[in-house]
Amino acid sequence: MELAISIILIIIIILSIGAIYYITVFNNLNDLKTKIMEAESIIDENLRIKYDTLIRVSNKLKKKMKDSKNYFKEYEKLKEKNLTNFEMDRKLSEALSLVLKMQDDLKLEDNEELNNEIEAIKRIDEKLCAAKNYYNKNTSLENSLIRKFPTNVIAKIHKFKIKLFFDGKDMEDEIIDDFKL
Repeated sequence: MELAISIILIIIIILSIGAIYYITVFNNLNDLKTKIMEAESIIDENLRIKYDTLIRVSNKLKKKMKDSKNYFKEYEKLKEKNLTNFEMDRKLSEALSLVLKMQDDLKLEDNEELNNEIEAIKRIDEKLCAAKNYYNKNTSLENSLIRKFPTNVIAKIHKFKIKLFFDGKDMEDEIIDDFKL
């Protein structure tokens, strides 16, 4: 009788430890998923703000230009295209480079209003950089848990998938040069 009770207690203890481990891993995976979603939200919001600010700056620059050519036509229609956040970030960086070049060419370095807008864009870029780093860090942690045994079993049960890093690079494929500037 005592042996049966001891065996039952050992089984209960083992099952309890297993349940605690399962719950802990599941909660860690969900915490990382939440952090990644928060970072995506911050990136989305800041890309929208950066886009709107760049459009305002481009409109101010157009008024200062002597020719009527629209150098920003490609960038004005970015919202209409189906771009990933990474692609949008790249395009907006190109637009900022064009703005800075035009500011220099038009000798508008002393234009306070324009400088304030450009400084605002630079502050947005700092937030974006921090959010991208946070996203990639948590994506790496989540992917690590998804790949390791026994956490990969729990991840499969709850349909967690390997995520790509912000730059869209797939570390699992055979393509070694899929990151292009």
